Amino acid sequence: MTLLLQLRAMTDPCQIVTSEDFSVPDHCNWRDTPGEEGIGNRVWMNIGDRLVLHYAASVTVSRPVVDLAILPATPLFQLNAPDIKYLMASRYCAASGFEDLLDSFGHLTGGARVVAMADWIRANIAYDNSASTAQTTAQDTFDDRRGVCRDHAHLLIALCRCSAIPARIASVYSPDVTPPDFHAVAEVFLDGAWHLVDPSGMTTADRMVVTGVGRDAADVSFLTSFGTVSLNHQAVVVSEV
Repeated sequence: MTLLLQLRAMTDPCQIVTSEDFSVPDHCNWRDTPGEEGIGNRVWMNIGDRLVLHYAASVTVSRPVVDLAILPATPLFQLNAPDIKYLMASRYCAASGFEDLLDSFGHLTGGARVVAMADWIRANIAYDNSASTAQTTAQDTFDDRRGVCRDHAHLLIALCRCSAIPARIASVYSPDVTPPDFHAVAEVFLDGAWHLVDPSGMTTADRMVVTGVGRDAADVSFLTSFGTVSLNHQAVVVSEV
């Protein structure tokens, strides 16, 4: 059985992994491979009948909280090749539709528009752990008015793409997430740089540890199996020290 894992914290100037313990059984063969955009590491792993895996890390986060509302949109003709795909539709996030809702933000641009759309999601989309499945799209979440963190992120990503603002998903850890779990947020391209935003309202950029980014949840799943597996137990514990 082959698995693809994405659960290790990345290192960049705003997020330094100071210690890490990735405990893999001796019978498993594994190797690292870069994540999307070279951000973070995925792990290829060949396993037998059973896998017990433990991961722990200490991470120093120095990422500032940016006032997104004052950031301008990046002109489309200035976008570089790696960023263009985040304007396009993906499996869970449309790049068209939502016209009536978008009309209500019509006077806003750039970061001010992103903030207004994230605020709308927090106010109108209930956080419900039983609300979605692996097939739930941004349109489904909009229609049902409820979802989990990835659904909130997918909806903001879709609204941004429909507004010609590049947006992607980021998988993160945060001590603020309740109940503790892997967490998904959006990342938006404004003023020539990527900025994290949590439309669920649970956490902020300075309290996130990023593990990977992608077009949507299909690119950042913590576990992708190539074959049939059963997940017997998982636990995520994140604490601030």
